[in-house]
Amino acid sequence: MQNYDCIIVGGGIAGLQAAIQLGRYSTHRVLVIDAGEGRSTLCRTYHNILGYPDGISGEELRAKGRMQAERTGVEFQKGRVIEAKRKGERIQLTGDNGMTFETSTVLLATGLSDRIPDIQGLNPTLGKTVYVCPDCDGYEIQDRKTVLLGSGEAGANMALVLIKRTNDLLYVNHEHKQISAELHRRMKEEGIRYLEATVQEVQQSEDGYITGILTDDGQMYESERGFIAFGGNRVHYELAEQLGAEIADNRHVKADPRTMIAAPNVWIAGDLGVHAEQATVAMGEGAIAAIWIHKELQRIAKESKVSQF
Repeated sequence: MQNYDCIIVGGGIAGLQAAIQLGRYSTHRVLVIDAGEGRSTLCRTYHNILGYPDGISGEELRAKGRMQAERTGVEFQKGRVIEAKRKGERIQLTGDNGMTFETSTVLLATGLSDRIPDIQGLNPTLGKTVYVCPDCDGYEIQDRKTVLLGSGEAGANMALVLIKRTNDLLYVNHEHKQISAELHRRMKEEGIRYLEATVQEVQQSEDGYITGILTDDGQMYESERGFIAFGGNRVHYELAEQLGAEIADNRHVKADPRTMIAAPNVWIAGDLGVHAEQATVAMGEGAIAAIWIHKELQRIAKESKVSQF
């Protein structure tokens, strides 16, 4: 059993920002347990983060964040936490390798996983010229020939958002899922081209820029930029639920917006929460959660000192 003041589950953008903040207090033993997955591992270039006008990849941002946290004494361990339970006033976490950890506080930054079909050539373009978030990257398709790969109404609703950025938009319903007559009507009125076809390949240039898609009937459709919207993303809410947090209908976790506390001695940050799913939002929430975790750890330390007398 390894004991800590705070364990952060998830080493993405939210978890790393929290780790940096907590480490800089220089008074807490902090561990980050990270499976090495998540949205930030897929993004080739974040374009909307302060200080990186030419963009930065998720992998580089994570590497720099880990180095920055480690310099303050924060510990890191690769693994996946599969169970969380309360043990008196402490919290016990169990990893998939059988290791157990005990801590006074927990920050859950487990995020979500996008549902991305296995389409040849798609992954190398993600976060570089093919995007998932219109708030983050709608700017990148402004007035450009754009293809949206999606599924049914999830894709149709995304198309209605993206058409505000470009008047040259093709929505390809890759999974041939049904779309309501009302959504078809609205797409037609907005000038969105619609195609129901299976995408065989996302074609790209040598530097990872999308150039078009190839469908199963051999048709080629040129494109300068792309988006995906397949729906069915998986929110990793299970640990929060095990620790008594309230889960919303969409499986995101509810938390106090001022402190990011979701249950006693349990905080959340990042895409796990009920809010806009952006890296910059995740950073802010990670810092806020860390500040309040520090306050709680100070209270625990004070009470412990008093009880000794």
